[in-house]
Amino acid sequence: QVQLVESGGGLVQAGGSLRLSCAASGRTFGSTGMGWFRQAPGKEREFVSYISSSGAHTPYADSVKGRFTASRDNAKNTVYLQMNSLKPEDTAVYYCAAYYRGTINEMGSYNYWGQGTQVTVSS
Repeated sequence: QVQLVESGGGLVQAGGSLRLSCAASGRTFGSTGMGWFRQAPGKEREFVSYISSSGAHTPYADSVKGRFTASRDNAKNTVYLQMNSLKPEDTAVYYCAAYYRGTINEMGSYNYWGQGTQVTVSS
């Protein structure tokens, strides 16, 4: 069983930055890839980024590439999403999820999810 708790969301002006955190419970965290997804109002949940268990592999959605950076601290059982140069279209609830198997940008490949944290970017 894995429990995930996101934090760090908030209201920020366009061009600003936020760092999201996702604290995980469970002994297998260090060997588990983690994903970030987001869901804007009226839209489907979409892939944002993934970070492998070692942190060496970090693919991103094209919409956030060059602006967002995923990282992790396995000693703290925590993954992070640094979001820079935020845009109003980044407004969404952001979720972290524990990877199980399959394609990393598909929701069905993840078996545990956090409750989400709201990010609002004002223009």
